[in-house]
Amino acid sequence: MSNAQNKVIAITGASSGIGEASAKLLAQNGAKVVLGARRTQRLEKLAAAIRAQGGIAEYKALDVTDREDMKAFIHFAKDQLGRIDVVFNNAGVMPLSPMNALKVEEWDNMINVNIHGVLNGIAAGLPIMAAQGGGQFINTASIGAHVVVPAGAVYCATKYAVWAISEGLRQESQNIRVTTISPGVVKTELGSDITEESAKDALQEFRKISLTPDAIARAVLYAVSQPDDVDVNEVIVRPTASAF
Repeated sequence: MSNAQNKVIAITGASSGIGEASAKLLAQNGAKVVLGARRTQRLEKLAAAIRAQGGIAEYKALDVTDREDMKAFIHFAKDQLGRIDVVFNNAGVMPLSPMNALKVEEWDNMINVNIHGVLNGIAAGLPIMAAQGGGQFINTASIGAHVVVPAGAVYCATKYAVWAISEGLRQESQNIRVTTISPGVVKTELGSDITEESAKDALQEFRKISLTPDAIARAVLYAVSQPDDVDVNEVIVRPTASAF
């Protein structure tokens, strides 16, 4: 896993779940991590824990839906650590609901965080990577980029978009690697913002078989750690016992 050594990796949605687990594992393997999220107290605690184990970590408050805020975050990472090797666009929300519940504000929020957040990360990181002559984007999609389920129409649509954006960027890139990580059901805070009771109950049932965030973090490390001429385009990780 030596190719992760000394890489500067900016991670959005780093305050919990997959982002937090990935930050810890990448730092343990020699990467220099820069943590972004809205909950700065959690970021501060995570950065301190990484540093206590001998790792390198910086953090900055981040709203991924704000293009200028994302640009400031990525430039902060470059200014602090000298370059940007990986942008891990991981932040996401999942307020599931049936279409006829008309949770239109929640639809907008998913589109803003899950799609615009990824686009903002790409827009901020791409010029830096082009100037460097290389880099990598890792974008968190979902098994929902491959399977549509009731109450998940809009969420799945946003993750299909992440898949399509990633694939388009990959095809356009000569020396920038692009990886889509598609987790199956994982035990995280994702979905804690569900307001529709039937969708909340369905998610609880679905999570009876679930992975821990560490399983996805290992996939991220695998993608980062490949030689620079090897691009792991997509990794789907789901529980062995899960049908979805």
